[in-house]
Amino acid sequence: MRHRNANFAFTKRHVKKLRFFFETALLETAAFLLPLLPRRLVMALSRGIGSLAYLGDTRGRKTAIDNLRCAFGDRYTDAERRRIARGSYQVFARTFLDLFWSPKLTEKNWQKHFVINITDPAAEEKAHQNGAVWVTPHFGNFELISQVWGFRGFPFTVVAQDFKNPAITRIFKRLREQSGHTFISQDNAMIKLMKALKRKGHAGLLTDLNIVPGRAAAAIQCFGLWTCVPTLHVELAKRLGLSIITGVCRPLPDGRYEANLFEAIEPKADDDTREMTQRVWDRFETAIRENPECWMWMYKHWRYRPVGQPGVPHPDYPYYSNLSPALIEMIPEALRPQEKAA
Repeated sequence: MRHRNANFAFTKRHVKKLRFFFETALLETAAFLLPLLPRRLVMALSRGIGSLAYLGDTRGRKTAIDNLRCAFGDRYTDAERRRIARGSYQVFARTFLDLFWSPKLTEKNWQKHFVINITDPAAEEKAHQNGAVWVTPHFGNFELISQVWGFRGFPFTVVAQDFKNPAITRIFKRLREQSGHTFISQDNAMIKLMKALKRKGHAGLLTDLNIVPGRAAAAIQCFGLWTCVPTLHVELAKRLGLSIITGVCRPLPDGRYEANLFEAIEPKADDDTREMTQRVWDRFETAIRENPECWMWMYKHWRYRPVGQPGVPHPDYPYYSNLSPALIEMIPEALRPQEKAA
């Protein structure tokens, strides 16, 4: 029996090594080939891969369609929800492929691939002098919007989750840092970000992750539904007296992108963290409502809910959500949802 277990462990290690090898080879090939392809072909590939992912990812497709139902109610028909969900897969595929295509971008040529709209140029100049916290959701090309601002002279420090395959982590780090950014692991992330910001640097964060209710989170309303998101961006800005600069990057049909920088949000030290987190989100929700296919609908944005019974689906929330007493406690008492009378 001991010999059999040793053989099994040996085989498992070799299968893992083989899988890591092929994963790495595939991504290195993509990183080499995609910058050589015509832009039109990259666009066609992203549409095709996105459509295939939509058809093949049964669970993700179900999540996306139910998320759309809960977020928009009767605004869209079933057919329109499916169209938006498919578009979301295609946008994400384009984001992924364009990250591997992005070595083609340089400080001299990026302008022909981007349209830049800045609501408050003075806020950007202030950020250039003092540092700032830059935030975006998983909307459009959340990868390239950071690269562009790197070329514009704003090198970010960004927290990224490591892959199980260390070689893949190195590939993504190389691609993401080519315009001057520094990507760090999640270990002691807040301390590292604080140090960078105190040196008048810049932090780049994704703010629409759904996390476990706790001290590092806030309960906010997302499309009228309560959810739990990180507050790191608000806490950093409050502690250091910095601006939170919000923006999104929308894909255009011609292969370019439209990067929109919204007004800066400047939280004070005594501002309510939950309210400021909600304010940041509200700006993003407006952009998502205007272009719903640009958001990552296949992600479980509402894992926790403050209504219903444990283990029993609630009609107002997606099928995967679970009752969370901790989330209920995080919602201000005056805002806590009440169960509808039968």
